[in-house]
Amino acid sequence: MTAATEVAYEVVIGLEVHAQLLTHSKMFCGCSAEYAHAAPNSHVCPICMGMPGVLPVINRQAVEYTIMTGLALHCSVPEHSKFDRKNYPYPDLMKGYQISQYDMPLCLNGYLTISTEAGEKRPGITRVHLEEDTATSKHFDGAAGTGGEGDGYSLIDVNRAGCALMEIVGEPDLRSSEEARQYLIKLQQILRYIGVSKANMEEGNFRCDANISLRRFGDPQLGAKVEIKNMNSFRSVARALEYEIKRQSQMLDRGERIAQETRGWVDDQARTVSQRSKEFAHDYRYFPEPDLPPLNITAAEVATIRAKLPELPDARRARFEQQYGLHAYDAELLTETRARADYYEAAVQAAGANGAAHARAIANWLNGDFARLLHAGGIEIADAKLTPQQLAELVDLIESGTITGKAAKDVFEEAFAEGRSPRAIVEAKGLTRISDAGAIDAAARRVIEANAKAVADYRSGKAAAINALKGRLMGETKGRADPALAEATLKRLLDEG
Repeated sequence: MTAATEVAYEVVIGLEVHAQLLTHSKMFCGCSAEYAHAAPNSHVCPICMGMPGVLPVINRQAVEYTIMTGLALHCSVPEHSKFDRKNYPYPDLMKGYQISQYDMPLCLNGYLTISTEAGEKRPGITRVHLEEDTATSKHFDGAAGTGGEGDGYSLIDVNRAGCALMEIVGEPDLRSSEEARQYLIKLQQILRYIGVSKANMEEGNFRCDANISLRRFGDPQLGAKVEIKNMNSFRSVARALEYEIKRQSQMLDRGERIAQETRGWVDDQARTVSQRSKEFAHDYRYFPEPDLPPLNITAAEVATIRAKLPELPDARRARFEQQYGLHAYDAELLTETRARADYYEAAVQAAGANGAAHARAIANWLNGDFARLLHAGGIEIADAKLTPQQLAELVDLIESGTITGKAAKDVFEEAFAEGRSPRAIVEAKGLTRISDAGAIDAAARRVIEANAKAVADYRSGKAAAINALKGRLMGETKGRADPALAEATLKRLLDEG
């Protein structure tokens, strides 16, 4: 089920997003947090393994990253914050509790802006708080030598345990699966812009739980809340929500009661399944973490962190439109990632005095051929061989009339592949534009001589035949002839008869 479901009920959705922070060490110990390709249980110590008697120490960078995220999401930062113990008995939680935050989080009451069919919308952010990640459970089917055929088993990898994990809790302000998808896209974009998280769902460092309920339109009372877990892509989130909207609608139509529960998304079956009854906060028996001091965050510290924020995507998009005269669509594409926006501005600056005049042309190349070749090669823009200075150089060659548009395509392909100077390629291959009237006249006569049918078509009133002849002339000159002069010369010779 991928298309939005028409329902007779108002859909109420709130998202809880966990983002693993890009700190070098874990949240409360000195173990490396860069474990992606490490052997199991190789990034561990007594603290992150939950040994008795050990003392955690707060990771300052994780606190700063969480506050930076809150500021980017328009949150307030209370002066006082603390850590709590969240108690629950899971195999991947060796201590039997998780150090998290409950009633005094680092950030409160923010929002982000998304685009919807009805225009811009500002879903609220309840809180942004900091905690430690859990270990990971690895499940295996039974095999010879491991307990017998058909006997499954599980192992625990502690490498992820204790990594700095930030939770962004959204208000129940979303009203469709598409709004939820847009929310996640925007949140991911912001986290990547400010450099606090990879925010990649497929890698597991950006994880989403969705809370959804249905109610009659106009009813102020929320329906029973169902939590959906185990979604590992934006598409999975949208599909799971659509499935749940349909399931709950059908139950309400039959007069059945919706159970407050946690359900898991089974992607290959395209359905949710019941996992357990939904916990309430008191079920976790929160109490202040006795081994960690409360945090006192001054206004000066918040100001210092705010000063580290880069220009955020919405503000940058608006500035690109105004400063460079770009269309909204082009500006949105260019600011989709911070790396692409940085590349664009570096190219405009490299154009020097021509930067303002060439800004649109540079944008067209970046959003067009450049993006096409990046996609085809599976290349990140940061790894492109063609530098911003070289792209500016190519645009200058075109805009100054040194090379034709056709020649520019060939030069760009070679410069992109090899990282060579476009000007050097033009000089080495003799690709400068031919504007000499005599040379173009001679080439035009050869084309007319060799293409009798197109000539006859043109002279019989088929004006479009000139395009075929012009194409032949451009081929004759290897794309170097001035296009306007080439067409004018052809018409003059043909009309002369």
